[in-house]
Amino acid sequence: MNKEFSCSIKRIHFDENYHPADSTRLTTNFANLARGEHRQENLHKTLRMINNRFNALAHWDNPTADRYSVDVDIISVDMDIAGKGDSFPIIEMLQTTIIDHKDNTRIDGMIGNSFSSYVRDYDFSVVLLDHFAKNPASAPPEDFGDLHGKLFHYLLNSEAYQANFTKKPVICLSVSSNKTYQRTTNQHPVLGVEYRQDGCSLNKGSLTDEYFSKMGLTVRYFMPANSAAPLAFYFAGDLLSDYTDLELISAIATMETFQKIYRPEIYNANSTAGEVYQPSLKYQDYSLTQIVYDRAERSQMAVKQGKFTEEQFIKPYQDILDEWAASYDVASHTAKKEAVKEKAVKKQAA
Repeated sequence: MNKEFSCSIKRIHFDENYHPADSTRLTTNFANLARGEHRQENLHKTLRMINNRFNALAHWDNPTADRYSVDVDIISVDMDIAGKGDSFPIIEMLQTTIIDHKDNTRIDGMIGNSFSSYVRDYDFSVVLLDHFAKNPASAPPEDFGDLHGKLFHYLLNSEAYQANFTKKPVICLSVSSNKTYQRTTNQHPVLGVEYRQDGCSLNKGSLTDEYFSKMGLTVRYFMPANSAAPLAFYFAGDLLSDYTDLELISAIATMETFQKIYRPEIYNANSTAGEVYQPSLKYQDYSLTQIVYDRAERSQMAVKQGKFTEEQFIKPYQDILDEWAASYDVASHTAKKEAVKEKAVKKQAA
């Protein structure tokens, strides 16, 4: 099967006037903040936290800590599977743009940052729960996450993605509360000190790590200066050389802010991670951000959204998806796209 799916990309500016789109997953961090009577205050405080953290990390030639501000756009990707104009919201990420007020310039920030996926909800809240209910204490199914991983690869190789973005995304998430992390001697000037998970190699770890590896993303854990805990950075390529310092700082400032709001027990703790670190959501010595966030609702909605995906995407297109996934080879498809891209560059140069 050599089928092409149609991808379309939309963007919504994340500011104090932001309202979630109808297709946005309600469990997504930025959507959760933008509802209720405190929505505008939430958004104002969140954006201020992002800017303050960015300036604290980008401190050179920035004596008053106000040289930069960060613009955030929500990037929504819809995919038409059947070719009939009926699109399903596959993925949402964030794109940052850095405003340099000293030079009056706009600088590309990071694409990725947050990662929102209905299919991921389906995998974790429907497929996995059903599997464990039938097979207690067993490992996840061998093909767990295969379809999602191939859809993500397909997106990155799509004309729509490559027309909008010049680099692959970096996803920045919380470390796992089920794992232990060891501090290393490796230290990056922006990302900070590196941690390793359970003493294992970089390609093994939590279920989330394994799920993201099927998307072609490797994980490394870094704790930036003045952070309470390491962050998990998922990336393709070379995290340390493929991105500028300001791009990395934009990811840290944005996602550490969301983690302080969502997981204050870990990221707004009043003590920092030690050489051996075990994250815990039961930790009591932490500070609140005074930003209203409904974490209980977030957990409850994941199952509902997984069921929604099953009814609106998986079941209606099951045959198409199964046949496509069985024939889709990530390596050959990526190589083909790269060859076409290289040929176009050479033609343009000539």
